[in-house]
Amino acid sequence: MGAVGVDAAQAPTPEKLYLENTLLRVAGALFRHNKRDPNSDATPIVVTGTSDEKTITIRPDPVIGQPGQLAHKLFFALIKKHSDHGLPIRSDVSFSKREIMRLVGRKSWGGKNSEELARALYEIHHTFIQAQFKGANGNWTEHSFNIFPEILIERRALASDPIEACTVTLAEPIIRSLKDDHFTCLNHDLMAKLSTIGQALYVRLFFHFANLHEGPGGRSLTFQKRYDAICRDWLGGLRAHMHGSRISQQLSPHIEQLTKAGFLAGHHLAKARGGDGFVMSFWPGPLFYQDYDRFYRRRRPISEQPEAVAASSVGDALKVAYLFTEKLTGRPARSIAYVTTKDRGTAAMLLSELSIDEIPAFIDYALREAERTNFDIRTLGGTRQYLAPFIAAKTRREVVREHVAHVSAERPEDGDWGQRLILAQRLFETLPIDQQAGIRAEANAKAAKYAGSLRDRMRDHHIARITAERYADQLKPDDNASPSDLAA
Repeated sequence: MGAVGVDAAQAPTPEKLYLENTLLRVAGALFRHNKRDPNSDATPIVVTGTSDEKTITIRPDPVIGQPGQLAHKLFFALIKKHSDHGLPIRSDVSFSKREIMRLVGRKSWGGKNSEELARALYEIHHTFIQAQFKGANGNWTEHSFNIFPEILIERRALASDPIEACTVTLAEPIIRSLKDDHFTCLNHDLMAKLSTIGQALYVRLFFHFANLHEGPGGRSLTFQKRYDAICRDWLGGLRAHMHGSRISQQLSPHIEQLTKAGFLAGHHLAKARGGDGFVMSFWPGPLFYQDYDRFYRRRRPISEQPEAVAASSVGDALKVAYLFTEKLTGRPARSIAYVTTKDRGTAAMLLSELSIDEIPAFIDYALREAERTNFDIRTLGGTRQYLAPFIAAKTRREVVREHVAHVSAERPEDGDWGQRLILAQRLFETLPIDQQAGIRAEANAKAAKYAGSLRDRMRDHHIARITAERYADQLKPDDNASPSDLAA
C-alpha cells in the first residue's frame, strides 16, 4: 500500500470497493465486534444522521442475534466481489467455497467452518432494516427490507455436507441506489490489512473526510465525533469505557493501523464540554488525499468484468436448481434449505441448451410428462430425458408461428385456421405417446418428398395440420385472441 508521502501519480492504483451509502451507514451499527459477547441481545439499533431528515433502525433476529465479526468479513467480501462484477449492476453475487475461504481468511474447510459461514450469512439475512426519510415533497417515507433477501446454498448431497457454493441477492433498494451512483469508493487493498474494527473506522472516516474535502489544498480538515457515538453507530454497540486509558487500550491498536498506512495523520481524545464523556478528533493523512484524487477526480467508467460472466452462470444454475425443487415440492424457495451439487450441475447443462427464461416452461413440461407416464421424478437429473422432446416441441411451435404469420399476412380471412394450427400444436404435445407416434409417422410420409432442413419444417407443419383435422372437436379458438397472442 502507498506509504506516507508517495505521490498519487506514482502509487499503484488500489483495488476498489463500491459501498452503497445506506449500507455504509448500516454496516457500522450492524456488526458486533465484541468477541466476549457472542449472544448479544436483539435490541433495535437506531442510527441517525447529522440532521433529523433520515433515521435507520436495525432489528437483529431475536434468535440468531446481532451479526458478528465473521459476518462482517463475509459482508465486505461479498460487496467486494459484487463491485468487481462492474456493469450492468447485478442483483446477486455468487461464490464457491474456495473463494469465500480466501476472502475471509480461512485455510481449512469442514463441517464447522461451513456452518459458521452459514450462520454468518443468516445473521445478516434475518436482520431487518427500516429507513425513514423525508422526501423532496416534504412527506415522510418508510422503507423496510433485508440486506440479503434471498440466499441460495449448494451442498454436495446431504444437509450435513459443507457448503459448496452460494448465491446471495442484494436488496432492491440497494441495487437501485447503486445504479443512481449513490455509493462511496473505498480502498480495498487497505481494508484487507485491517482488523474488523479498523475496517469499520476506515469506512466511516473516509466517507466523512470526502464530504468535508473541498479541494487539493484542503489539508487541514478535521472530523470530530463523540466516543460513545462511535461505539454505538460505527462499531455495533461496542462497550463504551469511562476512562481515557481504557479507551486508548480499546481503539489505539486499530487506529494505529490506519496511521501507519498513511490514511490518518493523527487523532486525539479529549473530554467533552461539560466533562460528560469524550470526543475523538481525526485528521486525514496523505493516503486519503491520494485515494480521493484517484477515486473521484480521475474516476474511470465501470465496465463489465470477465469473471462476472462465470459468476452469473453459477448463480443462474443455483436458481434453476431451487426453481425445480420449488415446483416439485410445492414449497416456496425461501423454505428450501439447500440444493445438491448434482442438481446444480444438471442445471448448468440445461442452461447450455435453454435460456434462463425458457427453464420454467421446460420444468413444467418435464413434470407434466413425468406424471403422465407415472415416472417418479425426484432430482433435476430426471428431467434430462424430456429435454430433446421439449426442444423439438419448441421447434414445432416456431414453424407454426412462421406459418401463421404467413397466412395472416397473405390471407387475413384465414385467421381462424391459424388459431386452430397453434391450438393443434399445443394439443399434440399433450397427446398419449402412441397417438403422437401415429401422427408423426403420417407427417413424415407427407414430408418425405422434401430434403434437408425443409423436410423437418414440413414435417412439423403437417403434425399441426393433421392434429387440427383429427381433433377438430377439441379445438376452440378464442375470438378475442390474435394468432400472435396464441403463438407467444
